[in-house]
Amino acid sequence: MPDLLLELFSEEIPARMQAKAAEDLRRMVTDKLVAEGLVYEGAKAFATPRRLALTVHGIPARQPDLKTERRGPKMGAPDAAVQGFLKATGLASLDEAKIQRDPKGDFYIALIEKPGRDAIDVLAEILPVIIRTFPWPKSMRWGARSGKPGSLSWVRPLHAITATFGPETEEPDIVKFSVDGIETGQTTYGHRFMAPAAISVRRFEDYEAKLKAAKVILDPQARKDIIFADAKELTFAQGFELVEDQALLDEVSGLVEWPVVMMGSFEEAYLAIPEEVIRATIRNNQKCFVVRDSKTGKLTNKFVLTANIEAPDGGKTIVAGNERVIRPRLSDAKFFYETDLKTKLEDRLPKFEQIVFHEKLGTQAARIKRIERLAAEIAPLVGADVAKATRAAHLAKADLLTEVVGEFPEVQGLMGKYYALAQGEDASVAAACEEHYKPQGPADRVPTDPVSVAVALADKLDTLVGFWAIDEKPTGSKDPYALRRAALGVIRLIAENALRLSLMKVAASALAGLSLKPADAEKLPSDLLAFFADRLKVQLREQGARHDLVDAVFALGGQDDLLMIVRRVEALGKFLETDDGKNLLAGIKRASNILGIEEKKDKRSFDGAPDAALYGLAEEKALAKAIGEVQAEASAAVAKEDFAAAMSAMAKLRPPVDAFFEKVRVNDDDAKVRENRLKLLNEIRSATRAVADFSKIQD
Repeated sequence: MPDLLLELFSEEIPARMQAKAAEDLRRMVTDKLVAEGLVYEGAKAFATPRRLALTVHGIPARQPDLKTERRGPKMGAPDAAVQGFLKATGLASLDEAKIQRDPKGDFYIALIEKPGRDAIDVLAEILPVIIRTFPWPKSMRWGARSGKPGSLSWVRPLHAITATFGPETEEPDIVKFSVDGIETGQTTYGHRFMAPAAISVRRFEDYEAKLKAAKVILDPQARKDIIFADAKELTFAQGFELVEDQALLDEVSGLVEWPVVMMGSFEEAYLAIPEEVIRATIRNNQKCFVVRDSKTGKLTNKFVLTANIEAPDGGKTIVAGNERVIRPRLSDAKFFYETDLKTKLEDRLPKFEQIVFHEKLGTQAARIKRIERLAAEIAPLVGADVAKATRAAHLAKADLLTEVVGEFPEVQGLMGKYYALAQGEDASVAAACEEHYKPQGPADRVPTDPVSVAVALADKLDTLVGFWAIDEKPTGSKDPYALRRAALGVIRLIAENALRLSLMKVAASALAGLSLKPADAEKLPSDLLAFFADRLKVQLREQGARHDLVDAVFALGGQDDLLMIVRRVEALGKFLETDDGKNLLAGIKRASNILGIEEKKDKRSFDGAPDAALYGLAEEKALAKAIGEVQAEASAAVAKEDFAAAMSAMAKLRPPVDAFFEKVRVNDDDAKVRENRLKLLNEIRSATRAVADFSKIQD
C-alpha cells in the first residue's frame, strides 16, 4: 500500500514548540485521512529546528465507493418538494427513486452512489487546508516571493514543502498543491552550514538517510540520545559526572540538527556562589549542562555545551565564545549574591507593605502575618517548636525581594535557606524557608521537619481559605491560583507525615485571620472540605484506591481528619476484596434498595427500633442479635481507630444477612410485621454506617 512523506521546511522553529507541532501534524493529517475513509496502518511525526516531517504508511490507493440512501417526500407530495428532492440527490426523475413502505405513508428513496477518489487527490485537497489552519501558539506573516505580503500565517517563514505518495516498489508521485506560492515537490535541504545544497528525496527511508548524510538527525529522540551519551562520556573521561537535566536535554535537542558535544570552563572563584545559582545562570543563559565532581559531589568549574556544527578547529572557537558569555553572567550572579548577603532577611520585610498579594486579600505583609499566626497554631499539632515555626513563617517570603531571586525566580525558597543560614538562623528555620513551598507536584519531595511542615501547611491553608473566602474557586480546567495543587500539597503533608489534624478547625482559624468576612462564613469550611474530598479522590486514585470508597467515608459527615480517612479507606478497600466483604456489600445494597422503594411508596422513613415481640422467624431474631453485637463491636473499634477490627466485625453480619434474605419475606401481608422488618433492614444500614456509607460504594 502507498506511503505518504510530508515535510514542511522553514526557518528555525522555537524548541519549545516542536514536540507539540509534530504531534499536531500527525493528528491533523491522520484524523482527516480516516474521515475521508482512508484508514492507514501507521504514522510518525518528527521535528528539527528547521522542519516538521510526517510519514504515514499503509494508506489505501483509493477511497472506497460509498452507497447511501436518502429519504425524500411522500408520494403525492407537492411538486416543489419533489423538485427539491431531485435536485439534492441528482436524480433525473422520480422513476430513478425507490418506494419505501412506512406506517406513515409511502416515501421516495434515492440510492446515491459516490465513487471513491484516488488517495493522492484527497491528499492534495486536505494538506493545504491543514497547513493553513495549523495551530501554532504564535505565528507570523512575511513577504511573498512577488514582494507582496503573503497570506500564510506560520511560525517562521516557510520555504519548501515536500509531499510524495506511492507504493514502495514504484517511484512515488508528488502530491501537487501550493500554499502561498510555494509549490510542492521532492526537494529538501540539509544542514544550514555543513550541507546546504538541495536534496531530492523519494520516500521516508530515502529521506531520512539522505538527511543524515547531509548532517541532519531527523528523530528528536535520536538527537537526545546522542547529546546525553556524548556528554556523559566526555565528563566521565575527565573524572567528572554530568548533572542530568531532562528538561534542558529536551530543549537543547530542539536547537540543533547535528549535535556536537563540547566542554568549557569558568574561573573557580565563581564556585563560591550557591550551586543552584551557577546552574540556573549557565542553564538559562547558555543552555549548557553543569558538571559535578564525582568524588566530592560538588559542582566543578566545567560545563557541557551542544553545538550545531563540526567546527574546523575542533570547536575551540565555539567553546571560547560560550566561556566569554558565561563569565560575565556568573560575575553578575556573584555580585547579586554578595549584595544580597549584606541585607538581613527581616530588614527586607517592610517593602512587603507596598506589595499587594491580592486586591481583596491585602498586602504580602498582611499575608505573612496571617501565616505566622497560623503556623504558631499548627506547630503543636505537628510536633514543631512554636517559636521556630513563627520565626520561619516570618522570614519565609523575604527572599522574594532579593536580587538573585529577582533574576532567577526558580530558586525562590532555596535562596531563603542560604541567606537564613548565612545570618545564623536555626537550621530548621532555614530549611522551612525553602521547604514551605513543597510539595509542588506529585513527584516533589514532602518535607518531614516539623517546622517546615507547620509553615508549609499554614502557607497552603491560608491560600486556600483566602481564595475560598473571596469566591475565587477553581472552575473546570481553570485554576489560576493553583488551589488544586495547594490542596494536594496539604493532603500529602498530612498523609506522608502521619499527622492528626482537624481540617475544619484549622480552616476556621485561618478564616478568623482574614480581615474580610465572606457572605457565607459558616459554610466556607464545609465547602472547602468537599474540595479536599475531591482532591483526596484524585490522590488515592493515583495510588490505586477507588474513589467511591472516599465518597463512602466522607458521606458519614464530620470527617475532616485526612489521615484517618485514608486509613479507613484502605481498610475498607481490603475488606471489599474478600468474599465476606463482597457478599455483605451485596446484602446491604439489597436492603437499601428495598428500603428505598418502600420509603418512596409509603412516603415515610422506617427509623426507630424494631419491636422484638414481632419477630416470628429465627432468621429475624438472629439478624437483630447480630446487628446489636456488630454495631457495638464496630463502633468500639472505630473509636480506637482500629479500622481493620471494625471491618472484621462487619464481616460477622454476612451469614445472618444472607439467611434473612433467603428465608424472610420483607413485604409481609401483615402491615405491622412488614414495618418491623423494614425497620430491621434500616438497622443493617445504620450498623454499617459506623464504618462507611455502603450505599455510595459501586458494585
